[in-house]
Amino acid sequence: MSSITIKEIAKALNVSISTVSKALNDSHEIGDKTKAKVLEYAAAHQYKPNLLAQNLKTGKSNTIGVILTSINNPFCSQIIEGIQQHALKVGLDVIFMQSREQPEIEKSCIETLMQRGVDGLLISPVDETSNQKLLEDIHHHQFPVVIFDRIQHNLETFKIGVNNFQGARLATKHLIDSGRKKIVSITASRFGLSGERFKGYREALKDAGIPFDSFYHIQCNMQNHEVLDVELKNAINRLMNSDHIPDAILGSSDTITVRLLGVLSEMGYQVPDDLAVIGFSNIEFAKSLNPALSTIRQPALEIGALAMEKLMLLISKKNWHQVQIETIELDTTLTFRKSSIVN
Repeated sequence: MSSITIKEIAKALNVSISTVSKALNDSHEIGDKTKAKVLEYAAAHQYKPNLLAQNLKTGKSNTIGVILTSINNPFCSQIIEGIQQHALKVGLDVIFMQSREQPEIEKSCIETLMQRGVDGLLISPVDETSNQKLLEDIHHHQFPVVIFDRIQHNLETFKIGVNNFQGARLATKHLIDSGRKKIVSITASRFGLSGERFKGYREALKDAGIPFDSFYHIQCNMQNHEVLDVELKNAINRLMNSDHIPDAILGSSDTITVRLLGVLSEMGYQVPDDLAVIGFSNIEFAKSLNPALSTIRQPALEIGALAMEKLMLLISKKNWHQVQIETIELDTTLTFRKSSIVN
């Protein structure tokens, strides 16, 4: 059965269409008795508001666009959850899209969301400059944009992420304090936030008086997991068959860290006896792996919720591009387990 219309409610109750509309929107202009009568009749006859008509009237879609680089890892899934939870609280719909680490796909996602008439955009950019001109034009003239996770992007707006530098520095210090001196850093080939993590790694080496050796820096392709596995195997082979055999590895992402454990096991290396491993990872089952994985965990739910909160602040302002902005870096949580500790 199709839902009843405002016009039909007005006719049935012998009141004006305007009265019904105001009653349904809880207007103070309508008395409590009339309001209760309208709401009761509407509920009994399955009235549903015409969202399209409301959107045309207000100029708002009550929809937010979100672009992530990928949705198939725990960290991004947890950010999505944080965004979704906050959106439900304020009654907004969310459209999620992924750029797959490619600027041209990111551009297509942005344009699609523009065409859908979203009220604002949350984006984790591919890199520091990806689609910068397009995002600047949108942010200043069409709808507000907030950056999350990859906060090195040059767009001037709210940016919500974590202190990647400090997380990597403390993780590397842990390896050094455990007696490791030949520590490999594995990052994505697109530097982005990995750049801050790499800087933290180098700072810890410097603090300990250990010279940086570029031989111990590995960059990998993050777009294809099969390619990543091959690159990891090749890198481990090269390192372990050299005159500079490493004793520890720092992984700069969920994907790198977790797949590295599998590659090392497949190649017959013992963790942590042959190589200690620690890295950025938000997987819930880290302690159930063999060995239990030492992790640098990011507050993903908080990132998503806070990014949504800042976007809502901008949406509420007519001149959002004049709002005082800030970059917020949340702390990571380090958990040391068997993969980086030798008994």
